[in-house]
Amino acid sequence: MGNISVDGRQFGQAGDPPPARSDASLAHRIRSVLAIRPFRRLWIVTFICSTGDWLSLLALSGLITKLTNDYAFQNYAFSGVVLTQLLPGLLFAPIGGLLADRFDRRKVMVVCDLLRCGLLVSIALVGTPVWLLVGNFFIGCCQLLWIPSKDAAIPNLLRRKDQVETANQLGLVMTWGVAVISGAALYALITGITTQLRVKLDDQGMTMATIIILINGLFYLTSAIIVATRIPELSLRVVAPAKDGADPAEKKTGMLLMVRDGFRFVRSTKLVRGLLIGMIGAFAAAGALVGSSKPYSSSLLGGDSAFGWLLVAVFIGLATGMATAPKMAQRIPHNRLFGIAIVLAGLGLLPVAASPHLWISLVAVAFVGTCAGIAFLTGVTIIGTQVEDAIRGRINAIYQSLMKIILALSIMVVPLLVGLVQRRTISVFGHPVLVDGTRPVLFGAGLIAALVGVIAYKQMDDRRTETILADLKAAIRGKPRRSTGVLIAVEGDTAQDTASQSRLLTDWLRHSGRREIVLATDPTLDDRRLRAVLAGAQLTGARAHALVAAAVRADIVEREIRPALDRGAIVVMERFVDSPFAHLSALAGLDPEEMEGLTDWATAKLRPDLTVLLDRDPATLPKFRSESSDHHWRVQDLLLDMASSDPARYVVVESDDDDDATSLRVRIAVQGAIAAKRLGLAEDDVELTPVEAK
Repeated sequence: MGNISVDGRQFGQAGDPPPARSDASLAHRIRSVLAIRPFRRLWIVTFICSTGDWLSLLALSGLITKLTNDYAFQNYAFSGVVLTQLLPGLLFAPIGGLLADRFDRRKVMVVCDLLRCGLLVSIALVGTPVWLLVGNFFIGCCQLLWIPSKDAAIPNLLRRKDQVETANQLGLVMTWGVAVISGAALYALITGITTQLRVKLDDQGMTMATIIILINGLFYLTSAIIVATRIPELSLRVVAPAKDGADPAEKKTGMLLMVRDGFRFVRSTKLVRGLLIGMIGAFAAAGALVGSSKPYSSSLLGGDSAFGWLLVAVFIGLATGMATAPKMAQRIPHNRLFGIAIVLAGLGLLPVAASPHLWISLVAVAFVGTCAGIAFLTGVTIIGTQVEDAIRGRINAIYQSLMKIILALSIMVVPLLVGLVQRRTISVFGHPVLVDGTRPVLFGAGLIAALVGVIAYKQMDDRRTETILADLKAAIRGKPRRSTGVLIAVEGDTAQDTASQSRLLTDWLRHSGRREIVLATDPTLDDRRLRAVLAGAQLTGARAHALVAAAVRADIVEREIRPALDRGAIVVMERFVDSPFAHLSALAGLDPEEMEGLTDWATAKLRPDLTVLLDRDPATLPKFRSESSDHHWRVQDLLLDMASSDPARYVVVESDDDDDATSLRVRIAVQGAIAAKRLGLAEDDVELTPVEAK
């Protein structure tokens, strides 16, 4: 199916959001998002704060080793710094979301940045290991409060809902790509310069790590100033109408009630519940990989360099996944893509666990990272596009908190599990392999992630009739994703025949089916639509008429057909594209390939699931003064050629008899297509009762 951006979707309901336009290149989508000034400034702030986060991790790890002479404590210094950043998620899971949904998000971000700046300065001035860990814990708390406000505000800064995915893509690339490189490079640059210049500050009770921490505090101070003075749009809210008719601005909600509403929303919304369940499995697998990465690299007999290469492979995979996720979403709906990516990531851990060689591990780890990147970006996009603004902050907070909680627990538990298995060396194809506890841990984590991914997929999937294998085949072949609805087109030589049979088919489907049935009439019969497009112009050329026909069909696809298909409706379309363009080709001899290209562009490659072609002998038609019988013969031949070139999508129905007899044949043809699953409909969608002639 094609991709049309529909702004009228109701957010907060299960289903797939409007995808980005397939004809827009990645560069064009990025430029269009960065052209929005408030988002561009927020993106710069994200770079400043993310660089500060990574620089803080490195500087605090370096400082704590200099504040103690205990060798055992120094060995746990890095883990202590990481865990004190992650532990706030155990205690402050809902608070960041509550603040983002209750208070001005811009003010929340400013206060958090100022607190982070003050805490870093206090760590540098106090200079004790205990306060370093305590202060780092509070910095993690501020980060946990800052991120939900930032993430929840992003959709309100954009012009269209289909820009959310690109905006999230830019944010993740900045946080996990550019900022990582910038923070590490800045740390290496400062420490390297001081080493080369032989600068010694220890005599004054200050280390270079302390200086870096003070510089890092300035990063957060800069962020606070930019957010407070240059991005007032962060305070914008999208207020949903109150259900009871009261003014939403006058309704005040207590904090406890907001917590209860947030968890009630998660419990009652299958889409969000599946999203959070899936992330538990994904983060558990990621924690197992991170926690066992060092001993696993040793089991590959590759030394310390193997550990570095494995980290490079993970980050390359993450970047690849985030870059390819929007393309995949054009072929597979987000609510399916999320579960699939987690299942594949879990299965990808199995060859990692069984790998006898570093190169096999690198490929498998990169694959796992790619799937993880797709899942993470897809999850953030689902929250940004399908959760309403009033509760988005709480869902973002839970999402971010789960990530930190599961990662922290995994990092703490995995080393204990690895130590339970004794190490031994075996030979695989003549190559020695060190088998230790990392192998069963990774194998178990992969199975758990795959199982949880399946559960999440079942929770989030709303397309019961189309198998996952069909979606995967379409993605591999590069076909655009299908919608949840079904499109049936009725084509034929004359508008009288197609109008009558479309109406009769719609009446029968409404009587026999349980789905929503929509009748979309021929756009060329809508005088007001035509006048709006033509705007009073007098068109006489065939190419001009072809452009008008394409324009009105693009309009009806975007306004009527695509929203109905996204709702899961069965749409019966009278004279979709084949009939009008067959008439134009027969009348003016236009190139059929050019006409097909124009049709693809106008409808975004939307094609019917089934086309019912009415085959009437032109000799039975009344004689029209403006059109010769030869014209009708040419039109009918062109239509039959289309049907013969794609028999899987067409059914040809003889229509020489009266309307009732023709309608009977149409119903039999549609029933046959349903029974053969050519329409992707289940038997309970349309009652398959025997059709008998009257």
